[in-house]
Amino acid sequence: MPQSRRTRAPEIETDRLILRGHRRDDFPALSAMWADPEVTRFISGRPATEHESWMRYLRYAGHWIVMGYGFWAATLKDTGAFIGEIGFSDFKRPIDLPVRGLPEAGWAFVRSAHGQGLAGEALSACLAWADKVARFPLTTCIIEPQNAPSIRLAERAGYKQAAVIAGTEGTPVGLYERARPKNRQSPES
Repeated sequence: MPQSRRTRAPEIETDRLILRGHRRDDFPALSAMWADPEVTRFISGRPATEHESWMRYLRYAGHWIVMGYGFWAATLKDTGAFIGEIGFSDFKRPIDLPVRGLPEAGWAFVRSAHGQGLAGEALSACLAWADKVARFPLTTCIIEPQNAPSIRLAERAGYKQAAVIAGTEGTPVGLYERARPKNRQSPES
């Protein structure tokens, strides 16, 4: 849990990206991304409806207000285009997790952003924020075993597979964990 509650996502700048809170005008691109079967193939297994995307969008704002952490909209620094989202959640998933209440990292990017290292750049920035500001002792992520790109991304970021658990549909998913490095300075506000 962060030391102080944030009611909105802080802005994070990387070499190529701006990570910022979601805005109302992001919704068409967000909804289109979640309707793409290639994007949702390993997440839900099916494209999302506009209603499901809207509920997701509202959860993002709620996480920052209630939990002090959440998801960022990932945008290209040079154009401002929405290319995905990344961050931390506590979705209270209806699955048997060995440990509850830990922030779960997650990410999704539009198809045109795949294979360019943008997700890795964004994840690195999110984890640096989590390590320095939020000071989560441990974060998790849940990844379908067939999602090799996300597994590689998580492992490069320091996540290690801790268990195989039954996912929402009862199919096995990998539970990955990452401990906060011990050499981090005190948090900044």
